[in-house]
Amino acid sequence: MPATLKDLKSQFLEYVEIEKGRSVKTVENYDRYLTRFLTFAKVTKPRDISETLVREFRIALNRSTGTSGTMKKNTQNYHLIALRAFLKFMRKRDVDSLNPERIELAKVGGRDLDLISSDELDRLMNGPKGDTLTALRDKAVLELFFSTGLRVSELCSLNQDLDLSRDQFSIRGKGEKIRVVFLSESAKKAVRAYLEKRADMSDALFVGYGMSNKKGSKDLPRLTPRSVERLVKRYAVKAGITRKVTPHIIRHSFATDLLENGADLRSVQALLGHANIATTQVYTHVTDKHLLEVHKAFHGKRRH
Repeated sequence: MPATLKDLKSQFLEYVEIEKGRSVKTVENYDRYLTRFLTFAKVTKPRDISETLVREFRIALNRSTGTSGTMKKNTQNYHLIALRAFLKFMRKRDVDSLNPERIELAKVGGRDLDLISSDELDRLMNGPKGDTLTALRDKAVLELFFSTGLRVSELCSLNQDLDLSRDQFSIRGKGEKIRVVFLSESAKKAVRAYLEKRADMSDALFVGYGMSNKKGSKDLPRLTPRSVERLVKRYAVKAGITRKVTPHIIRHSFATDLLENGADLRSVQALLGHANIATTQVYTHVTDKHLLEVHKAFHGKRRH
């Protein structure tokens, strides 16, 4: 008996997690987007997925409204990307269904990049004061973010066995890909000061010191991405930054700092762990100042 779309979806999600090495969060997103499509489509056989059905689904997405208004084009595209990946998976297994190449993504405008100024970044980095464990931890978190350009999930996964005698370490990022990131002297100094004050037995590099922890506990919980987001937000408010500041914005600052100081795009791509350079190209606008200098230096020299 041929497999139903529901069965194939379960196989696809297992494939994405195990063979493709995607995170649990990514698998959950794929599941949500595909479930939405299958609920809308009301079909059970792969061959019943048609261009007409996909077009009707796109119209439904475009007209759908939620608490934040109509669905953004990017979010609509996420549904189509998941569906296209599912169709590619079925094609690899010789399951007769719609050609994934028949699905085109919606046109979206250029991505706006949230950035903070170098002055705001300085104020943010100088936010943690004192020599308490929490202050030393927070200083180490901020310094490590800016030195390495790590994603928040990558930073939270680090353990105490980080070798501070070296200027680099390896990190396993998205898709289980390993890359090398580098430690600045200020980052090493901040992490070392924090670790020297630690007296717990936790493996995690960054741990929580909440009220729920028993006094004198030797096994503290690892900081979660949500905790780190709150930490960054708190110091942004303290620094007087009015716009929303997240760990990802510090990652943006890491990338733009490199480009503004002459780094090439391919190197920045490798340091950020982007699989596709098109993802890194969102940062190229920061090099516009160099284009202005070129224009001034070389344009109109023959005119009098």
